[in-house]
Amino acid sequence: MEPQVLLLDEPMAGMNVEEKQDMSRFILDVNDEFGTTIVLIEHDMGVVMDISDRVVVLDYGKKIGDGTPDAVRSNEDVIRAYLGAGH
Repeated sequence: MEPQVLLLDEPMAGMNVEEKQDMSRFILDVNDEFGTTIVLIEHDMGVVMDISDRVVVLDYGKKIGDGTPDAVRSNEDVIRAYLGAGH
């Protein structure tokens, strides 16, 4: 099968740091090699920011952020909801 879109729901759940790094490399390799669009639902914000071209952030079903990782990282609504005031 050669899907055009691959939906991954919490693929890093329960993984340690090394396993998350391996999975991140695998996801990036699939995208690079096959050109597959990957929709990743993940709560590990470090992983999301490291491997994503575009990030959409939902808070209780409402979209509060949309853009590049850097743009989303600096979005005040996202900071309050997910990243914490210290970021």
